Amino acid sequence: MSHKINRREFLKSTAAVGATVLAAPKIWGEAKSPNEKLSIAAIGAGGRGAGDIDGVKSENIYALCDVDEATAGQTFRDFPKAKKYNDFREMLEKEEKNIDAVVVATPDHTHAPAAAMAIRMKKHVYCEKPLTHSVYEARKLKELAAEYKVATQMGNQGTATDGLRRGVEVIESGALGPVREIHVWTNRPIWPQGNEAILKHVGVQNALHGGGAGPEPPRTLKWDLWLGPAPLRPYDPIYLPFNWRGWWDYGTGSLGDMACHTLNLAYWALKLENPSSVEAEVSELNPESAPLWSIIRYEFPARGNLPPLKMTWCDKFKKPPAELFEGDSIVDSGLLLIGEKGKLYSTGDYGDQWRLLPKAKFEGFKGPDPWIPRSPGHHEEWIRACKGGPAAMSNFDYACPLTETVLLGNVAIRRAGKKLLWDAANLKVTNDDEANKFVRREYRQGWTL
Repeated sequence: MSHKINRREFLKSTAAVGATVLAAPKIWGEAKSPNEKLSIAAIGAGGRGAGDIDGVKSENIYALCDVDEATAGQTFRDFPKAKKYNDFREMLEKEEKNIDAVVVATPDHTHAPAAAMAIRMKKHVYCEKPLTHSVYEARKLKELAAEYKVATQMGNQGTATDGLRRGVEVIESGALGPVREIHVWTNRPIWPQGNEAILKHVGVQNALHGGGAGPEPPRTLKWDLWLGPAPLRPYDPIYLPFNWRGWWDYGTGSLGDMACHTLNLAYWALKLENPSSVEAEVSELNPESAPLWSIIRYEFPARGNLPPLKMTWCDKFKKPPAELFEGDSIVDSGLLLIGEKGKLYSTGDYGDQWRLLPKAKFEGFKGPDPWIPRSPGHHEEWIRACKGGPAAMSNFDYACPLTETVLLGNVAIRRAGKKLLWDAANLKVTNDDEANKFVRREYRQGWTL
């Protein structure tokens, strides 16, 4: 995205793509001058949050919130003037008049309540992927962002890369022909989940079966605040700092962790919203943890001039059939689009590195002239949007439907072996009432969306 491109030129160029998600943002109140710094509050200051704060440090980091002072310690030291909090609800209430924007980089289960509270205060929001913990939360955040007219962005950084945007141009140009089959796969989970050893852990057993109190949390950790809207249960070191991803109360498994990245190129280019059905095959089922591996099959109806399409997701040890790769090697995580004229093979998680197959057929291929504006940088897109510039590409109009598509796969995992028919307009599985229990979750008392 050239620094010289003006708003009208940006909208004109994006209209050519047919990507309504790139429409200009509706900014509440008076937009800030590009030279005036935003006052930003960050929810989650350690781990991934530290990286996001680093990405927006050109602005004024006004307040920081984290439930673990040890994890956030370095960030707290890096910004000594920032106000410090443990409870994001307290921070937002006290600092509402002092901040313009909020960064949310907590575990998945607290994304939506934090983002929703900030949006209702008319604060611009950047939120890490997956945008939400449930399908319903994604739909709700999209509605809230539109109602309160704030600038938003989800943290799927590949969206901002030249390579992914060039891939979209190549696919939309028709170089592959009609695409009716997609494969997406990942090496996740890289944390323990879905096996008997986890469930035998003493703290988990105490929680599940009403046993003793279990181990005490570190003194720096506010365990009740970390749980947030999730059900109350004793602390267990198995959840932290990273393994929470495999537990349904907090994480969204390998699908939620990586699909917002790995599927992103195909989602944009092929408009993969609102699947008509989804079905999962899994290693095992238990109510507490995502399975060790899963294979998820989505079906999408025709979308405008795009034909119906089938998509298969694989994780852990599972990969697409080798014969699909035209003799090329299969990477641990990637994306394969199969068209009538050729294939696009993305050899990583972010969609920025890809090649066309078969290689001999596409030797010397130039591709269409570029038409999608290139990004000034992932976090910079959001900062400019907050100040009245063009919307970030992965704003909530784009990111919420992507998140819905991804997390519907987890609904299928919870009902493995059943082909679920999906009514996207009404956010409902039409042939299995039990599955609808996993579309929306109940919050613990004291927490709201």
